[in-house]
Amino acid sequence: MNSRSGLLALALLFISFLVYQQWQTDFYAPKPVAAEQQASVASSSETPSSSSPATVTVDNQGKGRTITLSNDVVRLSINTYGGDVVGSELLHYAAELDSQDRFILLKDNAEGVYVAQSGLVGKNGIDSAAGRADYQVEGEQFALAEGQDELRVPLTLEKDGVIYRKIFILKRGSYDIGVDFEIDNQSNAAIEVQPYGQLKHTLVESSGNVAMPTYTGGAYSSSETNYKKYSFDDMKGANLAVDTKAGWVAVLQHYFVSAWIPDQDADNQLYTSTAKNNGFIGYRGPVTTIAAGASDTIKSSLWTGPKLQNEMGSVANHLDLTVDYGWAWFIAKPLFWLLTFIQGLVHNWGLAIIGVTLVVKAILYPLTKAQYTSMAKMRMLQPKLQEMRERFGDDRQRMSQEMMKLYKEEKVNPLGGCLPILLQMPIFIALYWTFMEAVELRHAPFFGWIQDLSAQDPYYILPILMGISMYLLQKMSPTPVADPMQQKVMNFMPLIFMVFFLFFPAGLVLYWLASNLITIAQQQLIYRGLEKKGLHSRK
Repeated sequence: MNSRSGLLALALLFISFLVYQQWQTDFYAPKPVAAEQQASVASSSETPSSSSPATVTVDNQGKGRTITLSNDVVRLSINTYGGDVVGSELLHYAAELDSQDRFILLKDNAEGVYVAQSGLVGKNGIDSAAGRADYQVEGEQFALAEGQDELRVPLTLEKDGVIYRKIFILKRGSYDIGVDFEIDNQSNAAIEVQPYGQLKHTLVESSGNVAMPTYTGGAYSSSETNYKKYSFDDMKGANLAVDTKAGWVAVLQHYFVSAWIPDQDADNQLYTSTAKNNGFIGYRGPVTTIAAGASDTIKSSLWTGPKLQNEMGSVANHLDLTVDYGWAWFIAKPLFWLLTFIQGLVHNWGLAIIGVTLVVKAILYPLTKAQYTSMAKMRMLQPKLQEMRERFGDDRQRMSQEMMKLYKEEKVNPLGGCLPILLQMPIFIALYWTFMEAVELRHAPFFGWIQDLSAQDPYYILPILMGISMYLLQKMSPTPVADPMQQKVMNFMPLIFMVFFLFFPAGLVLYWLASNLITIAQQQLIYRGLEKKGLHSRK
């Protein structure tokens, strides 16, 4: 396979990959849960019970008051009616490039609903479809003080001789918010409560396009499934019902995630449901019995912030998988580590991308050299192969036998030019997802006009340069394409790719441009070596 054919194969494989993963996003539907499970969840969607996972659907509109809690990275808005987190402002992330406004993740406004709810249901629960806990708290704003590492803010409710405290715990530099329930049973009888946490989100469709798809929807982890998406369409089609030790539930969007992490030592129920154009994904913990005169604490945590892999991995098992690299994760993870390592040295994400490209191309250099060496040997055999075609005519079987004999005598692998390209494809796909999923590239500048590597080049300079480099690489192919149709396709391929890459994030285009330029340099180096051995001719 010559380099032009290889380029065509790579292009077709890449485009096929993009179409396939978009098809997966748009049309994949999971198997529905059993009918009796679905009926059980549906029947309890208005009035929670301790026997089945259910959704608290009480409208908080106009009830309670809003207080704010903040550390150095996130500011939370909490409604005292129910103690729900109705807003999260990420202080280190701008809403738009160069904007002074901070990015709002959780929200409840005219644009839509995306809130984190939690509470206590069950026999002596204080949250139900009839009403939520109406907590009391002194103060309106609570902030982590200078030199303070932890902020604890209790919301208090006293009912029937029992004191309930919903305590929010914010730590310095962390998007992991502790949400604990302290229950002091001062009554003369035992009580039973069951904790739950759920994310409520307006039903929306995933956005993006074939070149840059983005997913907005649910996901969960259980003892049997490390990570699985559960989209809003999935929720509308079938209610999730999973019993698990540990686990978590989440709502994902590009670069950001909110997730409820229950007590990881408890048996939890994971569920989803829909109501009034909203989707719910949540967990329900086990029933907790508290004897008269006793007290107990039920722990959980809420992550609401960017997809920071190392930090999320330390919060809960497999939470870092919300940075979704697909099937290429085992390649993408070390590539991301390499990207962050190089960035730590050069302090520029664009230079880090170029650095990763250099390392990858250096690792693949033996394959590249084998590819061009195989192509050179195949070119030397062309006169003999042409003579065989004329001698054997339509006798394909004899022709095939003689060709294989010739390849064996000359120690030539006819697939030597093809296999290196196919082996490089998984690495490219892993790089594609690494650059797509890395929140670190969001609003990260390169040089000059490229001020956001996660967005399109505003002047399309990088895609044009990429198209030119692709054209030069094609023209430098040592063997012309004989088939007229293939020749026409190849002549248009740089233009097609250039137009296609207009919609790619600048970071991905920079990678492809750097890869082409490095390949051109490697090609020249290899050709000079082959010329010395008499294996290469530019004619």
